[in-house]
Amino acid sequence: MSVHDDLTSVQRCLDDLLRSVGRLEQQMGGGLEMRRVRTDADHLRESVALLREAVPALAAPRRPDLLTIPDTPYDTTLWTDSDDEGLGARDRHAP
Repeated sequence: MSVHDDLTSVQRCLDDLLRSVGRLEQQMGGGLEMRRVRTDADHLRESVALLREAVPALAAPRRPDLLTIPDTPYDTTLWTDSDDEGLGARDRHAP
């Protein structure tokens, strides 16, 4: 299973837990113990939401899109003011 699948499964389980806590709360009332269970379930939901946000950071870095470089020759006027490194200037002879 992937991380996304595991997080989805945890989210479904938390949704079931929150529904069950809601039913228990209706049956037992909102006493101190029930409020604590509700608060803990809400904290779990917030923690899973934070994990979901952090998943892209945990995943393998995405490879950048490839850039196609054409095989056509470059325009030679781009280099009229530069020397060929190690060969000297175009209009002069090498030493």
